Amino acid sequence: MASTPETVLADLKSGKIAPIYFIQGEEPYYIDTILQYVENNVLPASERAFNQVVLYGKDTTVAGILDHARSFSMFSDRKVVIVKEAQELKDFKDLEKEKPAKGKAGANPNIFEAYLKNPQPGTILVIGYKGKPLDARKSLSTNIDKYAVMVTTKKLYDNQVPAWVEGFVKDRGYAIDAKATNMLCENVGTEISRLTNELDKLFINLPAGTTVTAEHISKYVGISKDYNIFELQKALVKKDPEKCMRIANYFGKDPKNNPLVVIIGGLYAYFSKILLIHYNKQLDDNSLATVIKVHPFILKEYKAAAAVYPAGKVLQVIQYIFEADLNSKGVNAGNLSEADILKVLLFKIIH
Repeated sequence: MASTPETVLADLKSGKIAPIYFIQGEEPYYIDTILQYVENNVLPASERAFNQVVLYGKDTTVAGILDHARSFSMFSDRKVVIVKEAQELKDFKDLEKEKPAKGKAGANPNIFEAYLKNPQPGTILVIGYKGKPLDARKSLSTNIDKYAVMVTTKKLYDNQVPAWVEGFVKDRGYAIDAKATNMLCENVGTEISRLTNELDKLFINLPAGTTVTAEHISKYVGISKDYNIFELQKALVKKDPEKCMRIANYFGKDPKNNPLVVIIGGLYAYFSKILLIHYNKQLDDNSLATVIKVHPFILKEYKAAAAVYPAGKVLQVIQYIFEADLNSKGVNAGNLSEADILKVLLFKIIH
């Protein structure tokens, strides 16, 4: 049965445990979180040595997993079998076939389906499968969904990240203001694992109930509140060449933490959204925020940028960004440093 990560974790914490879990998808954070919770909490520490097995896809087979799952527990009512990185199972793809290929070695899909329909009493089998989810049209996915608890995790869209950050911070007993949220999202990205790592740095250093500000982000996460991609975008909208060059110099002095490829990618994403605003002027603000995949509370900043950069200029800017990207890869770059490539790009954008 399809479920959500939050529901699965809530059920596990309340003691409502299913015989089989299949956690898949492109957002590894929830997969790791659920598997880690099962590993550390379902069995008492004293029972794990005999009744808990952690397997890795590259080191096992489907038959091997089922052998462990079918074995009996020792001195306990439960046995836990955890499979990490199941996408690396050499014979797992065979399971998606409707029937085993004749004369070809590999996993017989019928043996896994048989276990799904009749799991070993007392065994809790938890499988983590990262990357592209199983094909929902195939019988393997259908049977897992029917007989097991199935969770499919998805990466957040850009417009979903601020709300997720606010919710995560609130759940931990803190608050966060809009500027700090923007600063974190613009510089860390949409990967939940990275976001939680950075937020944990804040929680370690701040007392519960604190409202996280840009100053806290700067101090504990290591993102300058004055020199970051978010501030660079604002300087471009104001067409402030001096601030643009100061930020470019700052990035150039620390290329390890401010790689040019990331900055160029951020500028491309920014101006692409501005272009979408020009092409969707007829939409109301909520619909427009959905189209360009930003939180509604920062839409006004993108609309302000669109007022400064007409559609024709935005197309020209995107061409400049492509050229800078080629320069960063050594094409027609001459002796330009990464900082110089960025400065030339910013000059072209403003002028």
